[in-house]
Amino acid sequence: IDETDDGAFYAAPRLVQHIDDAAIAAVTDAIRRRVPPAADVLDLMSSWVSHLPPAADLPLGRVVGLGLHAAELAAKPRLDEWVVVALNAAANRGEPLPFPDAAFDAVLVTVSIQYLTQPAPTLREAARVLRPGGVILIAFSDRMFPTKAVRVWQETPPGQRPGLVAAYLNAAGGFAEPEVDGPRGDRGPM
Repeated sequence: IDETDDGAFYAAPRLVQHIDDAAIAAVTDAIRRRVPPAADVLDLMSSWVSHLPPAADLPLGRVVGLGLHAAELAAKPRLDEWVVVALNAAANRGEPLPFPDAAFDAVLVTVSIQYLTQPAPTLREAARVLRPGGVILIAFSDRMFPTKAVRVWQETPPGQRPGLVAAYLNAAGGFAEPEVDGPRGDRGPM
């Protein structure tokens, strides 16, 4: 609905918790199970809330956040470094992610996939910056800023959104067959 620049929407920090504590715990557990210790991690579309396990539970290598608001990124305790990038605008201009090829062992997209206007090019870039054998974790919920979520997301029934994310990954290329995990993900590989 709101096609204005994402930077304008995020001109002020949105220091809200986008999912409830139980959902945060589920995301944290998925990261703990799927991201290996010492991994270099790109937290794509990052905000101020960390879904990463505490360092004592999962020591990581370099953790980089990429998001829309400097104050939110600066408030995230597990980030070693961060960069402000409006991914939708960058994808529309054909700009790559500001990282070299094979720079990360894991890419995280937490409760933000519904805002990508160009999901395939953005995820293609995620595949480029992943090392061989790396993992991408995409977590989402039914909560969103409805004026900024893309129409296809809003028109896709919640139970079919894992398939939509799989279609995004397939269109991007460079990823293995997606696995679904979580409350609706007891089906195993898609």
